[in-house]
Amino acid sequence: MSDNKTPHIAVIGSGGAAMAAALKAAERGARITLIERGTIGGTCVNVGCVPSKIMIRAAHIAHQRKESPFDEGLSAHAPVVDRAKLLQLQQERVDELRDAKYQRILRDHPGITVLNGEARFLDAHHLAVRLNEGDEQSVRFDCAFIGTGARPAVPPLPGLAETPYLTSTSAMTLEALPDRLIVIGAGFVALELAQAFARLGSQVTVLARSTLLSSEDPAIGEAIEAAFKREGIEVLKQTQASRTEYTDNEFILHTNAGTLRASQLLIATGRTPNTEALNLEGIGVETSRGAIQVDEQLQTTVPGIFAAGDCTGQPQFVYVAAAGGSRAAVNMTGGKTILDLSAMPAVMFTDPQVATVGLTEAEAIKRGFTVDTRVLDLENVPRALVNFDTNGFIKMVADRDSGKLLGVQAVAGDAGELIQTAVMALRAGMTVKAIGDEMFPYLTMVEGLKLCAQTFTKDVKQLSCCAA
Repeated sequence: MSDNKTPHIAVIGSGGAAMAAALKAAERGARITLIERGTIGGTCVNVGCVPSKIMIRAAHIAHQRKESPFDEGLSAHAPVVDRAKLLQLQQERVDELRDAKYQRILRDHPGITVLNGEARFLDAHHLAVRLNEGDEQSVRFDCAFIGTGARPAVPPLPGLAETPYLTSTSAMTLEALPDRLIVIGAGFVALELAQAFARLGSQVTVLARSTLLSSEDPAIGEAIEAAFKREGIEVLKQTQASRTEYTDNEFILHTNAGTLRASQLLIATGRTPNTEALNLEGIGVETSRGAIQVDEQLQTTVPGIFAAGDCTGQPQFVYVAAAGGSRAAVNMTGGKTILDLSAMPAVMFTDPQVATVGLTEAEAIKRGFTVDTRVLDLENVPRALVNFDTNGFIKMVADRDSGKLLGVQAVAGDAGELIQTAVMALRAGMTVKAIGDEMFPYLTMVEGLKLCAQTFTKDVKQLSCCAA
């Protein structure tokens, strides 16, 4: 402990994990020194979820003004997209949120001192901080928390480094829409941005090394591929690039599917932890491909040093990072808690959205469960019918012997809004029968969970609206 018996905790980073750790530890009586080398707020608010969701929302509105199921009764016209003005709106909201939710909180908190600089471990109780102004400062700590996040990964594609390619970060700040855009990647970030650019007016081609969303239930990738094709987005599966060139303001991409050309190339093939500058190896903190290894209490292989968020091997969602940071803070200040990810929701903000929680059918079988599954097409969900939007499904995975819910996968317009109900059902250990017996509000998408649960014992096509 520090001399004054008040624990001193060094927090490296200022994103979701770091902020949660700092605030929770301060709440529990610790003195905090927070160190940030760049912009306060980390990835999510500055260059990740916030700006991307603003862009996705703008693209959604643009799409609906151009095309909707109600075009026969409501005139539709393709909007004029002013990318520069959209970018201005986006950045203004980012600046507002960063100030309100990060900078102002840190500025006004009496228990938190902020150092602007880059931290490097000297040993298990000391950091050297190279301040942005040029000086170096030593920081002694009782415990340390690492929440340095991650950055876009760049594959070793020959010729790529010599081109002005885009990442998910730089794509957020484009002032002009590309006429033709190639997206390399088939995960959440790649597909969200691919559809957003397409809806704003770009001609988009997606390159998938295998299939879209290959780690999810196969039906999910198939549904998103079908949705993309309806919107004119080209999807090339089992396609890999071998080399790229940039000539006369044009990318030339050589692939096993032939030569592709585009005005912009977006690389969205995952993220790399920001850990290389911390001297982790020098003090014995183990990593795997740069990701910090932590136990269920968020402690690294060095006692007293904790980590959470995208710099670890945890799922890369800001709410996972924040939950990890707050629990690490409890453990650093004398408590004992764990991060339970057994019922972690995941949402992809394409249209339709993808939302999942728990085990897929394949994962459940691999873990030894005897499973029973049901798939409910959205044409059986009244809300989807009145929305004239029945592209998608809800799938439930249950243990055949007990009927207990094991997982839910949904592809629907508002899948992200219904999945938390499935999360709570999963945490409560509910059976599909119990879910089917619950009251759900009529003409909501979440009612689809009840209907899907009922299909384990009933033919929902034979049920009246609102039937229990």
